[in-house]
Order: sequence, then C-alpha cells, then structure tokens
Amino acid sequence: MRELITFAGTFFYIVIFARVILSWFPAQRSNPVVQLVYLVTEPILAPLRRVLPNFGMLDLSPMIAMILILVIQSVLLSVVG
Repeated sequence: MRELITFAGTFFYIVIFARVILSWFPAQRSNPVVQLVYLVTEPILAPLRRVLPNFGMLDLSPMIAMILILVIQSVLLSVVG
C-alpha cells in the first residue's frame, strides 16, 4: 500500500510539474502527450483555480496542488504506517 501511495503522489507531482513546464513553451495542444498531461491535471487544478484569488497572468494553482499532494501523501503514509 505504501508503494501505491508513493507512486500516485510522485506521478501527480511530476505530471503537474510537466504542465508547468509545458505552459512556458508554445506547445501544440494537439500533441497527444500534451493532451494527456492536461487531461490528468485539469481535474486537480480547476477546483483550485475556482478557490484561489485571481493574480492576473500568474496561476498559483499548480504550486498549491503540488504542496497539497505532498501533504496528502505524507498523511496517508503515516496512517498506513
């Protein structure tokens, strides 16, 4: 169970980080890899965007999501033992 929690946390952390990196470059949204990254991360980031205040062009939702993933992963690993 610990391995699954660690894998899931690391996976989502890396995919969100990849989305941040992709946002810096004019990537083709039609690229299947880019579509997969957006498909996986949007359900996590969209609710955070609705809750966070608007900072203009600066989107803090990936940073908050990454922190939340680390916290949730840590809590789950401590519960599992």
